[in-house]
Parts: sequence; C-alpha cells; structure tokens
Amino acid sequence: MAFGIGMMFTMVFGLIMVVMIVIMVVILLRAARGISTWNKNNHSPCLTVSAVVVSRRTEVSHHCHTNAGDAGGGHHTTSSTWYYVTFQFASGDRMEFPVDGSEYGMLVEGDEGELTFQGTRYLGFERKRP
Repeated sequence: MAFGIGMMFTMVFGLIMVVMIVIMVVILLRAARGISTWNKNNHSPCLTVSAVVVSRRTEVSHHCHTNAGDAGGGHHTTSSTWYYVTFQFASGDRMEFPVDGSEYGMLVEGDEGELTFQGTRYLGFERKRP
C-alpha cells in the first residue's frame, strides 16, 4: 500500500511540474512575441499616407472576482475595453490599429486624412479640412 501512495505522489508531483513548465513556456513565448513586434515596429519607417477610416470596433472583456474572506459570497466585476480602427489606403489595402479611447471617439467612418504609423503602431490621424 505504501508503495502505491509514493508512486501516486510522484505522478502528481510530475504532473504539477509539467503544467508549470508549460505555463512558463507560454509566458516566455508571449513575451518573446511582444518584444519581437516592438523591435520590428522600432525598426520600421515612420510613414504618413492618405487614408480613409473604413471601420471601428471595440472588444470588451468582463471578469468576475470573488472577495477573499467574504462570508456572504461577495464579488466584484471588472471590465476592459480595447478600441480598434481600420484605415484604407488609396491602393485599396487596409490596416487595423489599436487606438486609445479618446482617439477612437474622435474618428468617424468616412473620415479622410493623413495617417501616421510605424509598423503596426498607430501614431496619429489628421483629418483633411474641407
């Protein structure tokens, strides 16, 4: 019987180690991908081109958290919103950029102007004055 318990402990410990290694590998790969994108953007030229705003979208995520030590089962909710704008160039190509909320609020589909970007990094948009 003791041999079975020891073997079970070893198996559980091994499984926990495998899960921890997988989690660490995923974290490292995501970090490497982020650093790679950052580096690529930094080495890309800063471009200003004529563009039209063709679409806008948001992505909202909600998270529900329980309050530790709350006997009443209390919880609180948080949400995060990401904003994206798609621009179309004279060539017909399109690019979508993440933007902050205030920039998102100022852009309207159909706006024409000069888009400034570096790689996949949005730097600004200046509307043409009619």
